[in-house]
Amino acid sequence: MSAEPPGRVLIASNRGPVSFSLGNDGKLTSRRGGGGVVAGLSAVAGRAEVLWVCAALNDADRAAARAAPDGRLDVSLSADGAVRPGPESGADLGGPESTVRMLDIPAPVFDRAYNGVANSTLWFIHHLLYDTPNRPLFGLAFRREWESFRAYNAAFADALAEGAGPAVPGAATAGDATAGGDTAGTRTRAMVQDYHLTLVPRMLAERRPDLAIAHFSHTPWAPPEYFALLPDDVAREVLEGILGADHAGFHARRWAGAFLDCCEAVLGAQVDRAACTVRHAGHTTTVGVHPLGVDAPRLTARAAADDVQAHVSALSEVAGGRKLIVRIDRTELSKNIVRGLAAYRELLITRPQWHGRVVHLAFAYPSRHDLPEYREYTASVQRMAREIVDEFGTEDWDPLVLQVNDDYPRSLAAYRLADVLLVNPVRDGMNLVAKEAPLLSERGCALVLSREAGAAAELAEGALLVNPYDVSATAQALHEALSMTDEERRRRATLLAQASAACPPDQWLAAQLSALETAARRQPA
Repeated sequence: MSAEPPGRVLIASNRGPVSFSLGNDGKLTSRRGGGGVVAGLSAVAGRAEVLWVCAALNDADRAAARAAPDGRLDVSLSADGAVRPGPESGADLGGPESTVRMLDIPAPVFDRAYNGVANSTLWFIHHLLYDTPNRPLFGLAFRREWESFRAYNAAFADALAEGAGPAVPGAATAGDATAGGDTAGTRTRAMVQDYHLTLVPRMLAERRPDLAIAHFSHTPWAPPEYFALLPDDVAREVLEGILGADHAGFHARRWAGAFLDCCEAVLGAQVDRAACTVRHAGHTTTVGVHPLGVDAPRLTARAAADDVQAHVSALSEVAGGRKLIVRIDRTELSKNIVRGLAAYRELLITRPQWHGRVVHLAFAYPSRHDLPEYREYTASVQRMAREIVDEFGTEDWDPLVLQVNDDYPRSLAAYRLADVLLVNPVRDGMNLVAKEAPLLSERGCALVLSREAGAAAELAEGALLVNPYDVSATAQALHEALSMTDEERRRRATLLAQASAACPPDQWLAAQLSALETAARRQPA
């Protein structure tokens, strides 16, 4: 990060940097929270005074939040991701007086906000997932869910406003030099994360106009014609929520462009595409592209650990000297696992020379099983896998190994052994899997990558890009990847590794803080 004094940083995300589980003895234990958002934002640990506001996601989280004063947790998370007991005053993120505050939002409100709106509506909109002849259907049930979504976002806005400390009298805007109560020249900055919290920037700006506020979207953004599936008032509220921020960030230029298009089409906002700004309701929001990369040294060190090596040995035995096609995903509708398996099946049908010479390792971790669509999708993945094994498997060749349990060391081991990595989402904000494997593959892996992943903008030169809906083209790309010469595969892998490590989490975060500082100074005093 920049050597400039970072001041105080407020972070808001649905999933926090720590999660809890309840042991058989009734004791709570903590561990690092999962997901790319946590990994990226943890880069601020040890470099700034931090308040990280998150939601309690399960009963153990709620128990921990209720036992802590104001939900300020007695754990510590360092910049390297280690979780350990912390001071009684709160969760030490590595900086002075840095804390995690976990919000105990009532379970029914959280369920309607998280499952009803965030994951069943906004996620479906931005990933273009709706079966439009049948869904969406916005009626009374949705309106109740939307009210819960507002309440959920308001709880975050209240916690951030309180956590920012007292405002300096007369500091009316984020552009003031003493914003957020810091008379030393640094300011308090709020960094709000993702589609769950799209309403927070506007709510927080209304509560604390002295703060500098940023919002980052880790998902794609829907084009105007698809975004317009939302009820008109909801579509406006989502956009105006984000436009409460001084700076809005996206992983890829195409997602930022779609956001600008929606602001113009839905709100009639004044959009300057050359300057990447949106002017609406007397406020200007800058829009930036900040692609998140991989912390290569840290990932490489983790992949060399003993638990990973044990999986390397086990998976090498499974491969039996055959080439390995690897995929690692959540069983998430947008990840397109079923079409990926269908492409592998078509490869075996149309290219029988690969029989007995290739194994597909498909690690598909459970995701959002509270939603029926996700349970059925997981079942579809399992059915397709069984069909492939039944059709092609022999006594001495298992063509497909599907695992649906989460095992991070095993995933790192698979990266190390991969000859080919398949990443074929129908739509993805970034996709860090596509960036991690090329850094770890010991022989240099070929990457078959969906052109609809945000990562495609950076990895196109080294990857084999495919239309994620075209199973035949994906099967052909898998054949090309398997047939690639060692020299060509290593050449491409080098390009992929360089691009993947070009913007590690600390630089990604520093770029946003710098953009936010510039944007805040542009606001009228």
